[in-house]
Amino acid sequence: MESLYTYALTVFMSFFAIMNPIANTPIFLGLVEGEDKATKKKIAKTASITAFVIVVSFIIAGKYIFELFGITIPAFKITGGILIFYVGFEMLISQKSKVHNNNVSDDKNSIAISPLAIPILAGPGTIVTAMNNVTNSDFTHMGIVIAVFGLMIFMTYLAFSLSDLIVEKVGANLIAVVGKLMGLILAIIGTGMVIEGIKLVF
Repeated sequence: MESLYTYALTVFMSFFAIMNPIANTPIFLGLVEGEDKATKKKIAKTASITAFVIVVSFIIAGKYIFELFGITIPAFKITGGILIFYVGFEMLISQKSKVHNNNVSDDKNSIAISPLAIPILAGPGTIVTAMNNVTNSDFTHMGIVIAVFGLMIFMTYLAFSLSDLIVEKVGANLIAVVGKLMGLILAIIGTGMVIEGIKLVF
């Protein structure tokens, strides 16, 4: 049982580092600038549900996707690790990740789907993290990953819904510091994935 708690905590930290609800809050505010509270909550809810459905689909169908495209687990871990390291490195040097952010459309009706749900919440980094956590896992571990991701999505929804208050209370500088710390954690997680992949090859 203790190992499951440890596994759940590890999964939570990996998702928190890649998604980081606090660091994404200013991005959300920038996208919904000028909208009323009701519209902001509606956009946050749609983005959260969409991201959850996308990532859970990859968690459940990940093995079949691997088989369909002939992807090996070592290749996935090495490639995914490099991708996650790259995102973390960009966060450390204070650049907006090209993996997370696309050019923003002015169409408020589509903001919830893109770029909020894809790629900010359910981007390549999040999908790679989710699938890495369930490779060679049983249904119990898969259930834990889905539950933890659901918790992370709920936290993200709350952060977006209370975005004005969070930025006011926490401050932009502290949010930037948290972002750098998450970048360091991501880089370490990415390096670990590459090492695991290389070990599996040999």
